[in-house]
Amino acid sequence: MTHSILITGASGYLGGTLLARWKEANLTGYDKLFALVRKPGQAQAVKQYGAEPLEFDIEDNDVVKKVILQHQITIVYFLIDAFNSKKQRTFIEALAEVKAKTGQDVHFLHTTGAKMFSSLTGAPTDQPLLDSDPGLFDIHKAQKAPYEMMQVPNQTNITITEEGEKQGVRTYIFAPLEADGKGEGFGNPISIQTVDVVTAAKGAGGVYKLRDDRPTWPVCHVIDNANLYIELLRAILEGENPDHGKQGFYLASSGSVA
Repeated sequence: MTHSILITGASGYLGGTLLARWKEANLTGYDKLFALVRKPGQAQAVKQYGAEPLEFDIEDNDVVKKVILQHQITIVYFLIDAFNSKKQRTFIEALAEVKAKTGQDVHFLHTTGAKMFSSLTGAPTDQPLLDSDPGLFDIHKAQKAPYEMMQVPNQTNITITEEGEKQGVRTYIFAPLEADGKGEGFGNPISIQTVDVVTAAKGAGGVYKLRDDRPTWPVCHVIDNANLYIELLRAILEGENPDHGKQGFYLASSGSVA
């Protein structure tokens, strides 16, 4: 059976670039590509990439499940709300129902933040964190953020992974590490983090160094990030069984800055 794919965040920096590179990727093994939209203008925009627009309230659990089941969506790329887990759990439950109905494997990719693997969330920093480490999930679960607010999105990654395992849904935690470069989509062309940093610097009248040491930070160009999204999807569509669940953490980095 072929897959049906839903991408959320199509107007965003990451999702827009992913859609812009879709056609040249020449992906096979899927029937339909859907894109979640919020406005009529976005609906027209996603059609140019071969995606069928879907407009629905992702806050409404019943509506989400109805849409996923109606279109028999088997792969969801979730590129919105890296903070809380409520919406993600609803999508996972809906995918589990599709699996029960069709017998087909179902997949949920959650885009998290790079800070979930930093000192801001209690991650160890005395050695590199590698997504090839089979113990990364346990390391991540044991993290205790120094700030209560930062514990929430960290727990979201754990909840998604454990809920997927419970429901029989293959999950992937994807972390773009400080994405940079100009986006290629129809919506936001710049990382919101870059905008925030510049806004803060203008407001403060300068850029300040907040630490005495010289930390390094992994980075990833937005196009490299989109290509990794695509290659992971290609592996799913071609039945290559890419790592998922507790082994399915993907830290997208093509370099670092100090």
